[in-house]
Amino acid sequence: MSSKDKIKGLLFDLDGVLVDTAVYHYKAWLRLAKTMGFTFSELQNEELKGISRMDSLDKVLAWGNVQKSAEEKLALATQKNDWYVEMINKMTPAEVLPGALNFLQQAKQAGYKMALGSASKNSATILKNTNLAHFFDAIVDGNSVSKSKPDPEVFLKGAQELALQPQQCVVFEDAEAGIIAAKRGGMKAIGIGDKNILKQADKVVAGLGQLSVKNLEEL
Repeated sequence: MSSKDKIKGLLFDLDGVLVDTAVYHYKAWLRLAKTMGFTFSELQNEELKGISRMDSLDKVLAWGNVQKSAEEKLALATQKNDWYVEMINKMTPAEVLPGALNFLQQAKQAGYKMALGSASKNSATILKNTNLAHFFDAIVDGNSVSKSKPDPEVFLKGAQELALQPQQCVVFEDAEAGIIAAKRGGMKAIGIGDKNILKQADKVVAGLGQLSVKNLEEL
């Protein structure tokens, strides 16, 4: 393998890979749906993983067969986010997913450059409260990108921030949309979760605890 193709950068999604904030998103969206007189299932909630707040709202409204003006949508999205932020402000380092801290430490020691590539607009709060911020050389999140996964914008920007080529990066993702985004961006992708869902990933594991930096060399 030539050095220009050697993996040098790691791009991490946040929710479901490093921390589990999906449960807070679900609670906040569900609370919002109930204010409009309907509910939705945890299975439906899977479809909201990795996509932007406004795209998520459109899906939720469609499930309830509810129509709102652009202005009303903005107010609803803000309300959902306020409830969500209230919950994540109480997060602690104990909420980092099993094995994630150890893997980040290993990767840092091995000299990999690391970036966050998340749709979340609240990533800075989460990283601060869980004491993970110092691992990252760059943070690319919902505040700095305009397109939702499966568009590769968030990961291409992450590679750029690390001054690396896409083929030198590997993405860690728990959502199908994120895996597709990584592949569209010309990157390797490691799926965190179910291999039946994350079919397009180069490798799938249940969590970062099942990986070592040696696995990255095998890619």
